[in-house]
Formats: sequence, C-alpha cells, structure tokens
Amino acid sequence: MEKILERLKNPLYAGITGFLVGLILGLPILGWIVWPVQWTDAAPQHLRSDLQADYLRMMIDSYNRNQDESLAHKRWQDLGSAGQSALKTLAANPGNTDPQEIEQMALLVQAPIPAIKPGEKPPAETKGQIEESQGGEEATAAPVAGGATKPSSILSGKNNLTILLGVMCVLTLAVGGLLVFLLLRRKKPVQEETEETDETGEGYTGEEMEYVQDQAATGAAANGTKKRSSNTSEEPPVVQFMTTYMLGDDLYDDSFSIDAPTGEFLGECGVGISETIGVGDPKKVTAFEVWLFDKNDIQTVTKVMMSNHAFNDPNIRQRLLAKGEPQLVEPGKRILLETASLQMEARIVDASYGGGAMPTNSYFDRLTLELAVWPKS
Repeated sequence: MEKILERLKNPLYAGITGFLVGLILGLPILGWIVWPVQWTDAAPQHLRSDLQADYLRMMIDSYNRNQDESLAHKRWQDLGSAGQSALKTLAANPGNTDPQEIEQMALLVQAPIPAIKPGEKPPAETKGQIEESQGGEEATAAPVAGGATKPSSILSGKNNLTILLGVMCVLTLAVGGLLVFLLLRRKKPVQEETEETDETGEGYTGEEMEYVQDQAATGAAANGTKKRSSNTSEEPPVVQFMTTYMLGDDLYDDSFSIDAPTGEFLGECGVGISETIGVGDPKKVTAFEVWLFDKNDIQTVTKVMMSNHAFNDPNIRQRLLAKGEPQLVEPGKRILLETASLQMEARIVDASYGGGAMPTNSYFDRLTLELAVWPKS
C-alpha cells in the first residue's frame, strides 16, 4: 500500500490512475447504467427489422382507410433501403394483415413482390430479432415520417437518480475511509513500552534500543517506562514520533497530530525538505525544516537542520536563515523548539551523507529523527 501511495505522488502515475478511474466510472457506470443513450424521433429506417414490419403493417392499414397514394409513397420512402427486407418479414408473418393487401402495397410502391409464401419462416436474423424484442424491453423510439435521428442522454426516471446517488455515496465513503485509515496509520505515535520491553529490547529497532540503553545509563528510565527527557522536563512526553528520510524520497514531508491523553487537539509537528543542491533525480537534500505548531500560539516555530556543507556555506546559510534558526546535523544532537504551551525535542537518531561528484557532506543519504512533545507547565 505504501509503495502504491508513493507511486501516486508522481504526477504521471496520478494522471494515469485518474484517467482510468474516470474511464471506468464514466463509460460503464454512468454511460451504460445511469445515463444510457435513448433514441427518440427515429426515422423508420433506423428501427429494428421487426418494428419496421409493424410500421409497414400500419402503413397498409392506413392506406386501406384513406386511399392516399402520395402518403403511402412518402412512408415507403421513409423506410429507405430497409423497405424490401421489411416487406419480406411482413410477407412471412402477415398476422392480421391480408396477404393480398401486402401484394397490392408492393405493386403500389413498385417494389418486387416477395417470393416468400405466407406461413413460411422468416430469415434467421429477423426471427432472432423478433424473439429478442419479445423477451426484452419495448423500443422507446417513436417513428416520425422523414424525422431526423436525435440521440438524447437523459436520466431514466427516479430509479436512475437513486442509483447515481447511491454510487456517489458509496464512492465518497470508500475514499473517505481509505484517507482516514492512511492518516491514522501514518500519524500513529510511538507507543510507550513496558519495563519488560525495556529490559529485553523486544520490539525495538536497533536505533531505539541504542536510545533506551543510553537513557538507562543516564537514569532517565529509572521508573520502568521509556521516557524522553527535554531540557526542562523529566516527565514522559505526550506523544513521540519516529520519521526517516531516505535518498529518492523527493516528496518527503511528514506531519503528525499532537493530541492530549484525553483526545484534545494540542497542535501539530513535522519535518520536510527545505533545500536541495545540484540538479537531476533523485533530489539531493541539503537541509530539512523541523517545525512545531501550537493551537494556542499564532506563530509556528521552525528550525532548519543543515548538512555540514550547507551550514558552512555563507550563501546557503544566509538564504535559509529566513526560514528558521540554522542547526548543524550531528547524530545524537537534540534540537529544542518551544511555543506558548508546547515544547518539542527533535533528536537526530541517525544521519549519513551521499557521495559522488557533489561536494563532501553536502547532501543526505539518510536521516532519522525522533520527535517528542511535552506540554509546558
């Protein structure tokens, strides 16, 4: 899942995914189910062959009543090239129509008299279409003499509207649930460990175990829980987070919600890319921003963690000074950020530089930070 999300951060993959999702929703769901195309005001030549035979049957009945030859010729012309096949279908299945009347109509419109005898089975194609029409939905097309074919895409009544609303609701709930799941998973704080975990080291990564041992040596974990001491407090932090940048993560930007044990929202904190060096992919990060937001403070506190090269380059340092106080990245170093009611300690757990043609110690290959937050007493 994480790999998929990383891929989607690339605009190319995001665009392709959006196109495919839109195609699936637009063509099969909306185009075929919710808003299917319905043909209205269709000319007789655009009807199914069995409906063309019905049209011809009604034409003969109309002629028997009004004896209007010009109207009969006009209606025959509306059938176009389908007139002869409709005449054959009607001759094979005359129904209530007198076969002699069919012959008279053929002579009137100067069409070849069908060679099919009354009672003979119609062609296979016509029979299949008739059976399909008997078992399916009735045609919605209305024959209009000389009329143009007008396709119109409309909602098929209240049922289609209900389907549309249902599909939209399901999709909204699915997307919302996925986003909440990813947010909670990404921002899940580091849980406090028990004394048994501290002693055995079970469940810790190598970096965390090294930290526990360091804290045990200084007595910070003497009460049996894993505590992170700030510059002003010996109490365990309200929340702790671990975040790692690795070369190639060009969109690295981790943010975390700070919540009290009661569930009250206190603020947010995070780390993101501040400055890169050189050109080409992947981006070569030479500085990071670590920040702390307090809901009770109008200002977000930011400090810039810089590589050795950036820290000692006057131009880069001066440019980044506007973003926050410069800090040289050194493993084990602790950086303190304070707001009106919060204080956060950013500990550099691990840091390594990349090599190549770039200046020595100018960009990071890996950086691991631990963020611990306390409320100010």
